[in-house]
Order: sequence, then C-alpha cells, then structure tokens
Amino acid sequence: MTETTSEDAVPRVDDERARERLSAVRTEVAKAVVGQDAAVSGLLVALLCGGHVLMEGVPGTAKTLLVRTLAAALSVETRRVQFTPDLMPGDITGSMVIDSHQGQLSFREGPVFTNLLLADEINRTPPKTQSALLEAMEEGQVSVDGVSRALPRPFLVAATQNPVEYEGTYPLPEAQLDRFLIKVVLPIPQREQELEILRRHASGFDPRDVSGAGVTAVAGASDIAAGQAAVTKVQVSPEVAGYIVDIARATRESPSLSLGVSPRGATALLRASRAWAWLVGRDFVTPDDVKSLAHATLVHRLGLRPEAELEGVDVAQVLASALGSVPVPR
Repeated sequence: MTETTSEDAVPRVDDERARERLSAVRTEVAKAVVGQDAAVSGLLVALLCGGHVLMEGVPGTAKTLLVRTLAAALSVETRRVQFTPDLMPGDITGSMVIDSHQGQLSFREGPVFTNLLLADEINRTPPKTQSALLEAMEEGQVSVDGVSRALPRPFLVAATQNPVEYEGTYPLPEAQLDRFLIKVVLPIPQREQELEILRRHASGFDPRDVSGAGVTAVAGASDIAAGQAAVTKVQVSPEVAGYIVDIARATRESPSLSLGVSPRGATALLRASRAWAWLVGRDFVTPDDVKSLAHATLVHRLGLRPEAELEGVDVAQVLASALGSVPVPR
C-alpha cells in the first residue's frame, strides 16, 4: 500500500506498513545471527535517525555478519573496509584518477559510496584517515578536489573496534566519537545461544552466504525514508525533554568525569528515544524510552578524569549513577 502526493511523484510507503516491515528485519537477521537482538535494534534506531553506530566486541561475535545480514534484509548495498595503519583517506572517499581512454581526470568513487559501510577495526588506522569519515558521517557527502559529492541515502557507518587488543591502535578522538549516535556492545553469547551457533554450523551454515540461511529482503530504502519522516512526528512532552536535559547536566557535574554529555549528546538521546518509540508502535516518548537508550547513546561521549581511571572507575557505572540521581517525571 502506497500513497502519493502532488508535491512528490515518488510513491510513499504508509507509516504503519513501514513499521511492520522494519520490525520484520529483526526476524530475518535472527536467521543468520544468534543472540545479538540489542545490536540489531540499535542499528535500526540509527537508520531511523540518520545516525551512525560504533560496535564494540571481541573477535568472533558476528559484527561483520550482522551488518551484512542487515543489509540483505533491507535490500540495500553494503561495503566493508578493513582499516589498517597504511590506509589513506582517498582509499575511503575516492580519488581523482586519469581516464586512460580520454586522458582526463575523473572521479573514482571510494567504498563510502554505499548505504551501509562497515568500517572494520576503525581504531587501527591513523587519525588522518579516521577523520576522512567525519564529513561523510556529518554531512552525507565527501569533498574531493574542491567538489562535494552526495552519498547515497540511506547512509550508515557501522564502525567496529576491538576492546581487548590496544597495541598498534589509535583511539578515536572525542570529536569523532561524538559523531556516533549510539554505541552497541556485542557480548559473548550465552551457553544456549552458543550451542545454537554450533548447531547451525554443523548443519552447513556458511557465514559468507546469508541468503543460504533463508534471509530475504523484507524492507527497503523507501521504508527507511518513511520511518525517518514518521519519527520526526513523535511527540516529546516538556517533562521528558527536561528529563533528558537534566541527565546531560548531571553527567557534567559528576566529579569522576572530565567530559560530560554535550548538547549534541542530549539531542542524540532525544532522537534515539523518538525512533525507538515509533519502532515499538507509539507516537510519544516515555521516560522509559529515554532510560533504555541512555547508555547506548551517551556512554561513549563521556571522559573519565585521570584519577578516576587510576582507581578503576567504570564509565558505565558513573553514567548509571548520574541517571539514578535525576528524578523520573511522572
């Protein structure tokens, strides 16, 4: 079922139909990926907000498989870039090359010209190359040789980093961390989930062939666009907006933090909460929506004081304490 308007000749997907299709994506992804439901939800929320995701997990927790399966369920294009110390900015954005037939310079698109970009082990490449993603993430375009070129829509960067091996890595600067809408942590699956993974592999599952696992496209770019438009109409009461602001201000007043949540972080929490509310079928945001998205949206934006790091303070615990100190609106 679609609707058209006189202003836009492109068919528009009904909001309810878009929600149903995007919700069905989780079922499709579960055919290939076991035990990472929270990560799938986080990626969908980021898509609905036009944001980006930082994925953290030890090797072997299906980060690459998750993004590839999500792209297959959404019928969008995906590309993967393995970040290494010798990767140059032009290897991501694209560069000007000489056309051998015409003898003129022409632009050759880099892997960033896709819908879902998997930036694997982003902390293994120097800051100069990391920053090549900044314009793409923030503006939805890249500038090469003085010309700005728009990226496809939707566009999402899913960047991964390894939390257990820091030798030879370049920690992401705060400015780039702040560009990620949310951070999702992919845990080691529980025993029953790990047994299910082994059962699937024993029966012939091939991680390189998601279609062989029965994954089919159940949604598309038009559904994402319809969802993004619908999310902007989700109501946020003054009390819930005040709750978000008070959470952000509580982190700035924490004695354990040198860097609290910025206004950009507060707006990110607002956007993520609206997207989640719409995804579960509501047209208004509740305080529970805010609380459920707070850690994923804010924890990577916080910076510990050196003395707190020496004492082994966990930034997630500090955020939990700040959340607990803010009265929940009724």
